[in-house]
Amino acid sequence: MDQLDMFELEVFEQTSSYCEVRLSTNGGAPRTRGLDRAAVEQLIDLVERDYTQHANAQRVHSSPRLRELGARLAGFVDGDQRWLASMPGQPPGTILRITAEQRLRHLPWELLCQDGSFLTVAAPAPLLPVRGVGAGAALQAPVTPGNRPLRVLFMATSPEGVEPVLNYEAEEAAILAATSRTGTELVVEESGTLEGLRFLARDYGRGYFDVLHLSGHATTASGQPTFVVENEFGGRATATADQIAQAMAGHWPRLVFVSGCLTGNAPDRGAFPSMSESLVRAGAPAVLGWALPVGDVSATEFAAELYRALSAGAPLDQAVIEARQHLYTNHWGSWHLLRVYADRSPLAPLVTPLHTKGRARIQARAADQEFLDPQTQLSRVAARAAFVGRRRAIQRCLRTLKQPLHEPGGAEALVLHGMGGLGKSSLASRLLERMPTHQRAVWYGRVDLIKFRELTTKLRFPTIDQQAEADQVLGDDRAPLAVRLRFLLDVDGPLGQTPCLFVFDDFEDGNLDERNGGHILSTSMADILPALLTAIRETGSPSRVIITSRYLFPTPAGTRIATEALETLIEVEQTKKIANLPNLRHGSRVNPQIRARAIQAAAGNPRLLDWLDLIVADRTLDVDGLIAAIEHEADRFREKILATKLLGSQDPDLQKMLAKLNVVELPVPGETVHAIHDHPDTDRHIERATQLGLLEAGADPETRQPRYYVSNILRPLVRPLLTDEEYVEACAAAARSLHAIWITGPAQPGTPA
Repeated sequence: MDQLDMFELEVFEQTSSYCEVRLSTNGGAPRTRGLDRAAVEQLIDLVERDYTQHANAQRVHSSPRLRELGARLAGFVDGDQRWLASMPGQPPGTILRITAEQRLRHLPWELLCQDGSFLTVAAPAPLLPVRGVGAGAALQAPVTPGNRPLRVLFMATSPEGVEPVLNYEAEEAAILAATSRTGTELVVEESGTLEGLRFLARDYGRGYFDVLHLSGHATTASGQPTFVVENEFGGRATATADQIAQAMAGHWPRLVFVSGCLTGNAPDRGAFPSMSESLVRAGAPAVLGWALPVGDVSATEFAAELYRALSAGAPLDQAVIEARQHLYTNHWGSWHLLRVYADRSPLAPLVTPLHTKGRARIQARAADQEFLDPQTQLSRVAARAAFVGRRRAIQRCLRTLKQPLHEPGGAEALVLHGMGGLGKSSLASRLLERMPTHQRAVWYGRVDLIKFRELTTKLRFPTIDQQAEADQVLGDDRAPLAVRLRFLLDVDGPLGQTPCLFVFDDFEDGNLDERNGGHILSTSMADILPALLTAIRETGSPSRVIITSRYLFPTPAGTRIATEALETLIEVEQTKKIANLPNLRHGSRVNPQIRARAIQAAAGNPRLLDWLDLIVADRTLDVDGLIAAIEHEADRFREKILATKLLGSQDPDLQKMLAKLNVVELPVPGETVHAIHDHPDTDRHIERATQLGLLEAGADPETRQPRYYVSNILRPLVRPLLTDEEYVEACAAAARSLHAIWITGPAQPGTPA
């Protein structure tokens, strides 16, 4: 692809009242002209004031006032020597590198306009303004693009309590969809913390990633731009450009995209450098940022088009131009808000085109393809592009899976526990995606020793000889299974250098037996799971086990299992989920009343939402029949997934506890459960209901203390268990307890009740 010509615009302040404007071409001798300093200040003041007033990214596409501002900027560059006319008007276009002082560099050069046409989106020879950092340095040596798919390190931040909650899942999905033909290795840092970014950049090493993409909110404090990140508990924290640079520790990729409002904005009208400029000064070769607040959807549109071009082998400058033109053509008002800051490195391709000879391929298989129904061979989980929510659960699970066994919180296995339809298998698939360094072996339903030995065909061994050795060892029944597995996972064994995730999905189906009202490992699984966990512990292997189960079971002796209990989707997660459903989402052709009824019937259960999305599309039903079908489907779901007979077989007092707790439509601490259900066996009832998945048991994001919730799905089954008088009493007890916990705090000694 042809290279863009490089023009460089510099303003040299010769005296306090006189400037010299210089324009050079491709590093040649500059042309100069004089300019009164007062004229420069007047231009800055005028453009600054009007741009902020008129550049509303959500509503204005190309207002007359923006064209006027663009014409003024063009007139400044053009001068009486017609410098703009000297720039080539043929493809592929021109780079205008601006190395003027802060206030002048901060102006919206993306609006440059001549004869009513914005030059940055004009075809076929667009102009790309680049705010240069390091004006005195010589052009750096050419860089060689990687002969492989694009590699992107993606970190979205979504702290608790920060509004609005960004749809970072949609951004990730859009990038994957846009680059599906050419392929992109999108590695996600899920914690949203600087520490997580530091570890991931270090673990993959210098030069591995082509792009660092940070997505979230940004702000300015005391004149210093900051990016909103998360702390270790998911709360709000901020990061300056220096702190981000410290986290990267010199492991800069060729491009950094700080996709947050004001990340390309120089505070105090240019008196301070923008976050994007500061990152370039810290060592990042090129940084993209947004000058003003930008809409979530338009930012995602830009990112998708940018990575579509980059993954296809387009130079960085051309990719930015194409993404900007996409926004302009589709009437997104944010087209001029994206700003490029760069050092003297060439804005060259990051990777080669798709059919370049010897181009490497992505080796990892999509995780959802590991969860196939054995009969239909269709995936049973949400695809990567369709998964939403569960952010805190994912963060906790990843900490558990990555924690060394000798440290607090380390465990050989993680159990994803909860009632049917909450997305346990989809969460397991998500965890596999988030740990691309580990190989995967997934079993569905009942597993015996013969099925377990299939792990040698599910994994990729370093050599054929090692796979043959593993087959031989697993098939030799003369030694106990724990001994054989210890040999496989030992540092010198066939899997010693191959960390794995062993996944047992739908574990309750054939791997658990009922006993004394609870569940224990079946005979076959009692041989397999303890042996596998023991081998992981004794070898110190980084391999781990993930189990999805509706029921809990005793932990095998000498091993450790962590549990993550899934809760019903919260409102913001359900909103994101519905936005991905063609028939239930807002704006579909389905009658709004039917959509609302279906969403209510789903009660926040992901699987039921998927089912009902199909039901409402059935045009053979009339409105009344359709609503009846929805309710019937919901009832059938409850019968199948919740197993009414399971609820009915429990202690009547346990059932009564669920009915009482059902009056509170949000998760509550254990103290409130005791206040509502004043019974000597409350703790036993909580434990039993949690084990069976009848009670959701999560954790408070701030205190980390357990909290409990009766799912909306269960409500119709337990509400009839209370009389009206008992219902009122439960409401009053809950109100008193929660008021004391959340409003007044615990009573102090000597304080009247």
